[in-house]
Amino acid sequence: MVKTIFEGTRGVFSVLFYLLNTIICCIPIFIVALIRLILPFKAIQNLCRQILTAIANFWIGVNKLNQKLLNGIHWDVEGIENLDPKGWYMVVANHQSWVDILVLQYVFHRKIPFLKFFLKKELFWFPFLGQAWWALDFPFMKRYSRQYLKKHPHLIGKDLDITREACEKFRNLPVSIMNFVEGTRFTNEKHARQRSPYTHLLRTRAGGIAFVLAAMGDKLREVVDVTIAYPQGAATFWDFACGRVKEIKVRVKTLPITNQIVGDYLKDVQFKRNFQKWLNDLWRQKDKDLNRLLAG
Repeated sequence: MVKTIFEGTRGVFSVLFYLLNTIICCIPIFIVALIRLILPFKAIQNLCRQILTAIANFWIGVNKLNQKLLNGIHWDVEGIENLDPKGWYMVVANHQSWVDILVLQYVFHRKIPFLKFFLKKELFWFPFLGQAWWALDFPFMKRYSRQYLKKHPHLIGKDLDITREACEKFRNLPVSIMNFVEGTRFTNEKHARQRSPYTHLLRTRAGGIAFVLAAMGDKLREVVDVTIAYPQGAATFWDFACGRVKEIKVRVKTLPITNQIVGDYLKDVQFKRNFQKWLNDLWRQKDKDLNRLLAG
């Protein structure tokens, strides 16, 4: 009983810490975004993007302090020694919980450029954060089912157009483009429904990462492959805030960007097959890594 009350109190303080930090940081983000909107000159745009990124990094730094003070997590992290905060990276990771985003921000803060995600269009309306993500040039995607695309074929390739527009903005400042290639968070129900060939992972969706590599393969330095393991099981944000997540293991590998993974995913059938094989091989190895991390 006492332990539960203590954890709950810690969770409340932690959430309030996150909320206050977010509100305080959103105010200058919105001001700078408004200036960028009013003054569409290239030099001003680039300066505003630098300021926005600096504010976002400050926000992550304060969140990281929150986690160190209140969450009591043992971090077991390997593979981040040779990363460059001034490089361009394509980051891929397995996805089990919304906590994954906080984990990635904690591990990569000041190690690589600020992480930018492809988000569902509906998340724009999420209070404060949705508008902040827009100001920070996070791309918002409209997801279409295969059945819908069959009825509306003119929308095929729309995601690629949005990706290209986003990547043009990413060329001016160092950036880390994040993609959860499973497309959704892992659950046992989804795993069974997909008949996934992996033990701890869902099937991959190759299109998103292939589009980014096609648009920015000449600029990106490496693919950063991240494996996140929760020995106690994937946790909710509330569990994380309360300090119930005792250990998080993260393994990072860097992979070269070669002609094998840069090409026309929509029109080149052979490239598409080869790319899917490359990604599936990566996921098979990740599944083995997770087996080992969770066993030990």
